[in-house]
Amino acid sequence: MTTKTAFDNAYFDALRAVDTPTIANAIEVVLGKRQGSGFTRRTVLAADPRQPPMVGYARTAQLRAAEPTSENPGAIAERRMAYYQYMAEAPKPSVVVIEDLDYPDCVGAYWGEINTTVHKGFGLQGTLTNGVMRDLDALAPDYPVIAGSIGPSHAFVRVEAYDIPVTVFDLTVNPGDLIHADRHGAVIIPDDAQAELPKAIETMMMRERIVLDAAKSPDFNFEHFKQAWACFEAAREK
Repeated sequence: MTTKTAFDNAYFDALRAVDTPTIANAIEVVLGKRQGSGFTRRTVLAADPRQPPMVGYARTAQLRAAEPTSENPGAIAERRMAYYQYMAEAPKPSVVVIEDLDYPDCVGAYWGEINTTVHKGFGLQGTLTNGVMRDLDALAPDYPVIAGSIGPSHAFVRVEAYDIPVTVFDLTVNPGDLIHADRHGAVIIPDDAQAELPKAIETMMMRERIVLDAAKSPDFNFEHFKQAWACFEAAREK
């Protein structure tokens, strides 16, 4: 599929500057309604919770690891190289989204020192997977990994397919979807919300400061809260 590339670096910098819950709220500001889908619904693990969010277009794949395969080794090796080429040719910026088909009983760590270093070298922004990660002290620096679990072994891990729709943490991701992910989980930024999102982030944060600034005041009490909340609600209606 053709991936949109209309946004400049400043656009993606604006999205990386805030966390994923802020993006989820800003999407609702753009669309004018609350959302019940388009985000992960299960608990995730961040290899390093201090790392900034990953933002980019989804490059997708599926893998298995729990059991050995009877497939021809040559076919597995050929698909592996095709997968790496697919990732190497990803548009900038892109995020790896990997579905482990063994979920929820994943056992094989695909994401460790080697694969994070390789994918970072390809220019990818990070990985979102429901599978396993390892080598936590040796992962590529500044390459976020959001995973479902931690384990010591790669078991029988191999790529099963790539460039297809995948599902991670109850979120279905299509190749080319614009993803924002951090230690809280991930959201898909809908096409009709993308252009206005940076402005919506500013608007939402300005509205929230009405309540936050009041709550941080030394003389804050319930009456001050009611006043601030009324102003907050009025701002949301504009």
